[in-house]
Amino acid sequence: MRIFIDLAWFFKTHWKAYVGGSLILAIVSLLSLVPPQIIGRVVDFIQTDTLTQTILIRYIAIILIIGLLLYVLRFLWRLLIYGASFKLARQLRNQLYHHYTTMPISFYQKRSTGDLMAISTNDVRAVQATAGEGVLTIVDAVLLGGMVIGTMALTLSWELTLITLIPLPLMAILTNLYGAMLHKRFGSAQAAFSSLNQTVQENINGMKVTKAFGQEEEENQKFQNESAMVVEKNIRVAKVDALFDPTITGVIGLCYLLAVSFGATFVIDETMTLGQLTTFVFYLGLLIWPMLALGMFFNVVERGRASYERIMALLHTESSLQPVKQPVKQTLTGEIDVSIDTFQYETAAKRTLEHIYFQVKQGETIALVGKTGSGKSTLMSLLQREVDVSTGSINFDGIESKELHPVCIKELFGFVPQDHFLFSATIAENVAFTNPSASFSDIVSACQLACVHDDISCFPEGYETIVGERGVTLSGGQKQRISIARAILSQPNVLLLDDSLSAVDAKTEEAILSGLKEKQANQGLIMSAHRLSAVSHADLILVLDEGTIKQRGTHRTLMEQGGWYKEMYERQQLESIVEQGG
Repeated sequence: MRIFIDLAWFFKTHWKAYVGGSLILAIVSLLSLVPPQIIGRVVDFIQTDTLTQTILIRYIAIILIIGLLLYVLRFLWRLLIYGASFKLARQLRNQLYHHYTTMPISFYQKRSTGDLMAISTNDVRAVQATAGEGVLTIVDAVLLGGMVIGTMALTLSWELTLITLIPLPLMAILTNLYGAMLHKRFGSAQAAFSSLNQTVQENINGMKVTKAFGQEEEENQKFQNESAMVVEKNIRVAKVDALFDPTITGVIGLCYLLAVSFGATFVIDETMTLGQLTTFVFYLGLLIWPMLALGMFFNVVERGRASYERIMALLHTESSLQPVKQPVKQTLTGEIDVSIDTFQYETAAKRTLEHIYFQVKQGETIALVGKTGSGKSTLMSLLQREVDVSTGSINFDGIESKELHPVCIKELFGFVPQDHFLFSATIAENVAFTNPSASFSDIVSACQLACVHDDISCFPEGYETIVGERGVTLSGGQKQRISIARAILSQPNVLLLDDSLSAVDAKTEEAILSGLKEKQANQGLIMSAHRLSAVSHADLILVLDEGTIKQRGTHRTLMEQGGWYKEMYERQQLESIVEQGG
């Protein structure tokens, strides 16, 4: 019953639907008591040879009217109770999706996509069943079962009723035991399904890599093993689930045996009529559903409790970002002061960044260069406050990032990541993702600035071309430039390019950067790059190595200083000359 206490917040909100459905179920239960009484009386009339056509027609008419009423009322309670359970599923899905959108990137580094999807689908359905079938079974079992037992005891024979119900405590003990076993096993089965979901999601996304390296058989075997594990876990659930019906059926059989054996004795002793025994047996038949409903109740509720615990554990996962009670909300200009003493990921063995100090004035271009793993992408994440600085601070317009409303920082930056994600939609819709109200001419202008307009114009359907999931139909360079156009269209004060020109040639790279500097003169630019020719125009170049700044200055200053920057720049220039046949 703990799950119902946990869901009390929902039942309080939708109490009208549940109270109305329960009242209708009570009326249905009352009406269900009438036909057995009529059948018993008809049997007594037949036995005493007093049944007339008028009496028979009257009773048939009553049964038909009751049948029609039951048809309508059963439709209504389903509408109320199941309708409310669908609202619970919708609310939980909304809460989960909102939680996903508010959590930082570190949350997704710890959670697999398959697990998040399984919780949002399978576990939500299990909780929905608890608020629907679970409520139905317990209310109907209590109402109908209580009314039937009360009617049997008060109108027929309380002695026979007590004798008949002797096996019920055994059923209660066994079903409670099965419920505890089911709760544990169902949680394990759901976890196995999450793992399988993740495997499928990864294999579909990585199918190109799988085929390129000829790993189809290995991945197929891996999937079969995961699938077999899911089947094994669910069979363990099914073994417990399968115990409910035989147990309940056995108990019902014992009840019938006691009712017929002792009931026949009562008829012989003339303490009951044959019609009353017939009515008693019919009422016992009506008890079958409440007994089965109790078994279903424990089954559904234990599944729902296991799933609700998984959902709540996810929703109670707190953000790694420190919250502020009254965050500052204002439009930022792009004045940035970075003073990072140290930064270290929770799972990292050593510091990722250390002693990072620099300032960005409005409209300036800052370049981050260095070896792979030197901390450039981490610094980009800190600027966007995807994670918080361990010690030190990042200030925007003189306000510490932790004091600002997250929306302000998001509106300041237009970000183009290394991994260019495109939605399965048209090119125009992908570009306009950051600014849905943008006109078509604005979309075209952004694409022209990103040097991708000509490529799009060559497609048969132009800007209406569907790019496929994750932009699968486009080349790497086209995806990069569409991502840049998307960031440009958001009209940010600062554009962040995290090695976002690696898939385009040097000429296209130069055209994009020249266009940004010419047409977006007041816009700041913070970019990381491995091709040093792309950053030679920057107002400040920071050379990172092992998480700290080794050199800083303009291109000219760094060339005069010598060191890593000069060596790498001259090497890249030499490689470029060789590639051109020099």
